[in-house]
Amino acid sequence: MVQKFKSILKEKHHFSWYIGIAVFFLVIIVTLFLILSASKQIDYSWQWYRVPARFFTNEVIKSDTRGEIDSITIEGTTAVIEVKTEDGIETFRVPENELLLKRGDFVAPGTILAESKKLKPGILLQGLGLTLMISLYSSVFGIIIGLFGGLARISKNPGLKWLSTIYVEIIRGSPLLVQILIWYFVIGTLVNDNLSMMGMSKIPPVGWGIISLSIFAGAYVTEIIRGGIESIPKGQMEAARSSGMSYLQAMVHIILPQAFRISMPALTGQFISLIKDSSLLGIISLRELTKASREIVSSTMMTFEFFLILAALYLVITFPLSMFVKHLEQKAKIK
Repeated sequence: MVQKFKSILKEKHHFSWYIGIAVFFLVIIVTLFLILSASKQIDYSWQWYRVPARFFTNEVIKSDTRGEIDSITIEGTTAVIEVKTEDGIETFRVPENELLLKRGDFVAPGTILAESKKLKPGILLQGLGLTLMISLYSSVFGIIIGLFGGLARISKNPGLKWLSTIYVEIIRGSPLLVQILIWYFVIGTLVNDNLSMMGMSKIPPVGWGIISLSIFAGAYVTEIIRGGIESIPKGQMEAARSSGMSYLQAMVHIILPQAFRISMPALTGQFISLIKDSSLLGIISLRELTKASREIVSSTMMTFEFFLILAALYLVITFPLSMFVKHLEQKAKIK
């Protein structure tokens, strides 16, 4: 990267090129100056020192009852805590060296009984992990749906073609937020009620989140795949069929590999959008990255810090993918 930058500087350019570079850096400097000036004028107490605790935190064991600690018995490296409540005795087992309370102390639901020195992922990292997991599954299922949808769109079978067209138009013509609400509160309620009646486990909210995003992404992937297939010269299919291949063999071995290569930049761009679209799943109580940040802001009132961090985390996820898309586009131009 450094060598490339040096080679660019050594090249001879028109005077307007250097003017453009100067304007670019001037705009960046002025923008940063305005942001810093505005941040100093507002009445806000920055608390960046409290941020790391939301990425990593100590593991704690909390009481889920109210009462008085009646006794503490040490069994090896484990402390057995007996809490006397109105309903009887509740027992908790915690590591002896992590115990924070003593006999006679009163506890309530949420009281920390023991705190580990070991760090565990905090709420932000948990939200980030859930966002990545949902985005990954939705992308995979979206490709599968889009592949079949794209093939149906170019099919000579009118039934498949019309169904695929209706699917694409409905999904692309309605807001994703509305689709998530329908999948979870309408379809999800009906399906889960029937599953309960049959004695089967319900589909959790994360499952409905993945389903809604997969269906949404599948509609866009369908059009991307269709465009990629139609960009391949028809003569290649005719040549494959004349060589003895069936339609399916020609599609799998000749057409689809080229279509995917052509469509790769558009597909990657769609998946970048899908990562950002996952922020809407907080409406069905999924603690993905955006909802986790909102919960932290609500409890700490650290609005600016965590919304800036939220934007930075999404940028960290999507920027490498954006650079990958740019690389693919340049590679396609060379070929």
